[in-house]
Amino acid sequence: MPEGIRKVNVIGHLHPDTDSICSAISYAYLKNAIEHTTIYEARRAGTVNRETAFVLKRFGFEEPKLITSVAPQVKDTEIQRQGGIDGEMSLFSAWNLMRETKVDTLCITDENRTLEGLIAVKDIANANMDVFDNAVIGNSSTCYASIVDTLNGEMILGDPTARVEGGNVCVGTTPEMMEDTVKPGDIVLVTNRYETQQFAVECEASCLVICCSAQVSSRVVAAAERRGCAIIATPYDTYAAARLISMSIPVRAKMLSEGILKVSVNTSIDDARKMMAKSRHRFFPVIDEEGKYVGLLSTPNLLSAKKKHVILVDHNERSQSVEGLEQAEIMEIIDHHRIGSIETAGPAYFRNMPVGCTCTIVSMMYRENGVEIPRDIAGLMLSAILSDTLAFRSPTCTQVDRDTAEALAKIAGVDIATYADEMFEAGADLTGRTAEEVFHGDFKVFSRGNVKFGVGQGTYMTENSRKAAEALVGPYLKEAAAQEELPLIFYLFTDVKSSSSEVLWYGEGAADVIARAFDVEPEDGIAMLPGVVSRKKQVIPALMATLQSTQEEQDS
Repeated sequence: MPEGIRKVNVIGHLHPDTDSICSAISYAYLKNAIEHTTIYEARRAGTVNRETAFVLKRFGFEEPKLITSVAPQVKDTEIQRQGGIDGEMSLFSAWNLMRETKVDTLCITDENRTLEGLIAVKDIANANMDVFDNAVIGNSSTCYASIVDTLNGEMILGDPTARVEGGNVCVGTTPEMMEDTVKPGDIVLVTNRYETQQFAVECEASCLVICCSAQVSSRVVAAAERRGCAIIATPYDTYAAARLISMSIPVRAKMLSEGILKVSVNTSIDDARKMMAKSRHRFFPVIDEEGKYVGLLSTPNLLSAKKKHVILVDHNERSQSVEGLEQAEIMEIIDHHRIGSIETAGPAYFRNMPVGCTCTIVSMMYRENGVEIPRDIAGLMLSAILSDTLAFRSPTCTQVDRDTAEALAKIAGVDIATYADEMFEAGADLTGRTAEEVFHGDFKVFSRGNVKFGVGQGTYMTENSRKAAEALVGPYLKEAAAQEELPLIFYLFTDVKSSSSEVLWYGEGAADVIARAFDVEPEDGIAMLPGVVSRKKQVIPALMATLQSTQEEQDS
C-alpha cells in the first residue's frame, strides 16, 4: 500500500444490485485482512433494492455509506487547523494571534465549536482607524480585564471581571479643561497630577487610567473606592494608551456574523473554488459533517487537494460509475462484465473473468490469499451468486459459480434452494413501492460510440408478482427515459422458475430493435423472450449489435 493514502473507497455501480453491494463489502474485508489495515471501506452508489436489504439484514450488515462522487473534496486538502477564538477576546489579542499564526482571518466559536462569526485583519484596522468613536468601549460592554491586558497594565482598584457599561473615553489634562468634557461613567486617561486624578473621580468617572505608571495617592484611591471608580495603571504614555484602549473591545463587537461564506469538508473542490473566486476574503471557515468549525481554507490549499482512491467492483463502464471518477485514482477493478469504457491515468490491477458473479471472483481471491471466509461474509457472497445467476438458471452461470456457491453455503449454514426462494420473494415484494423505486432496483446504462441505451431487470418467482411489476413500471418508462436522458430504455421482467422474460420498452424504434435483436413479434407493447434471463450475456450483446447495425445503415 502506497504511503499517504487515508482511505480507499470500494464501490459498485449505480443503481446497485446484490452483487454490487456484497462484492464491495466482501472485497473491502479481504483487502483489510491481507494488508492488516482498516482503510478499505465499502460504499454504495445508490439506494439498495429490497432483495439486497433482505440479504444485509439476514447476515447482520448495515448498508454501506452512500457515495455520489469521488471528485476531490475540501476534506482532501490541507485544512489549516486554526482553532476558534472566544468572542470575548480583545481586538488587540486577536491582532497578535494573527501575527503569530500568519493568518488574516480568525473564526469566533462557542464552547461547542459552533461558528458564530469571523474577523479579518481589515476589521481590526478599521476599528483602530475609527478615532472618533469614543463610546465604543462602553457600547461593546468591554471587560476590564481586557483593558488591563491591552494596556499591559495593573488593576489597582476594582473588579477585573466587571464590564464597562457606558460612557466615553476622555483624556484628562487639567480640571478646568475637564469640567465640561468629563461626564458620569466616562473612562478618563490621566497622568501624575493629583488635582486631575481627584477631579476625574469627583466627576463620577467609571474608571481612571493612570498613564506612565504614575503614582496614585491614597486619598485618590479612597475617593475612587467610595464612588465605585476603578483604577488601572499602565506604563504607556497618554498618546499610546489613547491609541490602544479602543483595541480592548471584544471581537464579537466587530465580527462578521451574517452572510458568512463557509465550506463543508464534503464540499467539492470545484464548488469551493467557484465560491471563493466571488469573495474578497482570503480565508474561509470549514465546518464538519456535524456543522462544527474545524479550520480555515484558502485558495492555495485547493491546489494541493489529494485524489480519492477507489476500487471498482462489478462494473467497468463509465456510465455506470459515480461522478468525478476522472478526478480519482482507480487502484483496482474486479468485474465479470464486458470490458467497458473506463480509462485509468496509470496502471491498475484489473481482474475480469467470464463467470456469473463478481463475488465468485472475490471468493477465489480469499482462497488465493489464504484468508478465512467468515460466516457472514460467506452469506453475502452466496447471496450475490444466487442473485446474479438466478439460482444457477442464467446462461452466465458456470461450474465455478456452482462450486463456489456450494462451498459458501456450507460456511454460511444455509440451504441453497430454500434460501434462494426467500431472497427472490423478498426482492419481488411490491408492497409500498413506487414505480421509480422498482425501476431503479437494477438499472444500467450502456454505450458504445454513438449508441447509448438503458436496460433494467427485475426477477420474480411467480407470474402474479411479475405481472404486477409490469403494470407498475410500464407507464413509468417514458418518465425514466427523460430523467436518464436516454433515447431508448428496455426493461426485463424475468420469471426465475420458467427461465424466461417479458420485455417492455420506450423510445423511437424500440419495438423494431427488439424484433430484430431477438427475432420475435412484439404484441401490445410487450415481447416474450423464452429462455432469456441474462442481461449481460443474452440481452446487451444482442441489443448492442442491432443498434450499431441500425446506426451503420442510417449513416450509409
